[in-house]
Amino acid sequence: MSLYDKVFSHNVEWVQKQLQLDPGYFSDMAKNQTPEFLYIGCSDSRVSPDAFMGTKPGDVFIHRNIANLVPNNDISSLAVLQYAVESLQVKHVIVCGHYGCGGVKASTTHDDFGYMNTWLRNIQDVYRIYRDELDSIEDAEARHRRLVELNVREQCMNVMKLSFVQKRLFDSQDIKVHGWVYDLANGELKDMQVTLEDLGPNLEIYRFKDAGVPR
Repeated sequence: MSLYDKVFSHNVEWVQKQLQLDPGYFSDMAKNQTPEFLYIGCSDSRVSPDAFMGTKPGDVFIHRNIANLVPNNDISSLAVLQYAVESLQVKHVIVCGHYGCGGVKASTTHDDFGYMNTWLRNIQDVYRIYRDELDSIEDAEARHRRLVELNVREQCMNVMKLSFVQKRLFDSQDIKVHGWVYDLANGELKDMQVTLEDLGPNLEIYRFKDAGVPR
């Protein structure tokens, strides 16, 4: 049996198992979703958020792309964010990068990746902002890991730039933005401790007048 066929064989077994445990599992799941988290992560096949977060279907609204980017002109990312923040009313927005990210590594090679060049330029912009710090790191792997972390930080900033996010950050104050890094080598999750206080001075540049003031 091919791997493709095994997927459908597994699906049949999984459906029967779920129904044995809970006859209403699928009918209840089909009614609505009330996720606590919006997870923005990398498309890397080795990174499985439900596995390392210990969550179940319905807990996490997920958006994934190359190198977990949130470009402010990317309609896909913005649509996901606005729906999650305004309609689903998620309480936590998580940007999760990972060490060993192929997208982050590709952005530093100066190779021509065709259409991907435009996407990777977002990471190169992060490098430009932190060039002095990154260039001072002699070890290539350590430099890569730091760029992964800084990229997460800047994508969190991109999330906080958005007016509909700011309204909940400063008015209702019922949402938090988090930056995480997952380590493929040991499975551990690192909280980058991204806070409003940490990003505050630069975030002021992007503040909207009707977003309220921190209390």
